[in-house]
Amino acid sequence: MERVLLFLSGLLLLLSCNREKVIEPIPYDNPEIPLNIPDGFPSLNAFVGENKPTKYGVELGEKLFHEKKLSGNNTISCASCHKQSSAFADNNVQAIGIYGRVGLRNTPPLQNLAFMKFFNWDGNILQLEKQPLVPIITHEEMNSSILEVIGKIRDDYEYKDLFKKAFGDENVTADGIYQSIAQYEYTLISANSKYDRIRRNEGDTFTESEARGYQVFQQKCMSCHSTELFTDQRFRNVGFPVNPSTEEAGRARVTGIPADLMSFRVPSLRNAEYTAPYGSFGQFPTLKSVLDYFDNGVLDADNLDPILKDNGNRIPLTEQEKEDIISFIKTLSDSTFVGK
Repeated sequence: MERVLLFLSGLLLLLSCNREKVIEPIPYDNPEIPLNIPDGFPSLNAFVGENKPTKYGVELGEKLFHEKKLSGNNTISCASCHKQSSAFADNNVQAIGIYGRVGLRNTPPLQNLAFMKFFNWDGNILQLEKQPLVPIITHEEMNSSILEVIGKIRDDYEYKDLFKKAFGDENVTADGIYQSIAQYEYTLISANSKYDRIRRNEGDTFTESEARGYQVFQQKCMSCHSTELFTDQRFRNVGFPVNPSTEEAGRARVTGIPADLMSFRVPSLRNAEYTAPYGSFGQFPTLKSVLDYFDNGVLDADNLDPILKDNGNRIPLTEQEKEDIISFIKTLSDSTFVGK
């Protein structure tokens, strides 16, 4: 009897050890990538800390960003509309997706997203990890589904290897796709323009026109295009020509509040030189045409921004001031960021 008890005790101990080995986590080396936050930039979006960029997470995200299998017919990737040379926007009036379908709005640039509170022109997304699914399932963009995407790439050796390196498991998952794309996009920080180098006292100086433009900009533009992001991230109706689509309502499309009708997130002016045309659906072909519109007078509306409503629905500008403001805006161009 004593021998039987000893045998059972040994067997239980052996099984216990085996169970411990089974549940022991698989170690993997995937170091975090520091974001090198520029001086003066706003605080990071609260969600960045929950999905910090890592070496292999970013590598996987960049590969997925350029993956055309995300679309229903394998022809459209994120990079198809978000081109690095255009500050990760494109130069179409409105986004063009699968089968040449035209989207509702102009493609927004992807830059400094780690510091943004809202995404898309109407702010319908608050967490970057929830953004990738939107173009995947949208009829005019990729017209697919996340299950279809996973089915296409789950047996690909390179993806299985990267998922293992990034997350410790080779299985391709929806959350892994969303998290890695967001990690890659968090690293798209633009802060090496001429303006930035002047702020850092690195030897560059403004031309006379740029210096004048900066002064006028501070007087007439800074109310909306504030902070080192050159956007206050607020939603404003600035009286731009209205998209004729019955689907458009601006921020009100998200909130259902009449006071938000045709209000859009104030765009950053960083790299604006590369992102024409401008406006929520590409209403303006050039920066000059935007300034001309403000000078001539904008569309009236009950919820027109007070900055305009209190000034006769316009921002008066001389031709010299327009030229100088554009000169200054071009100092916000980061050639390294766009690969030029």
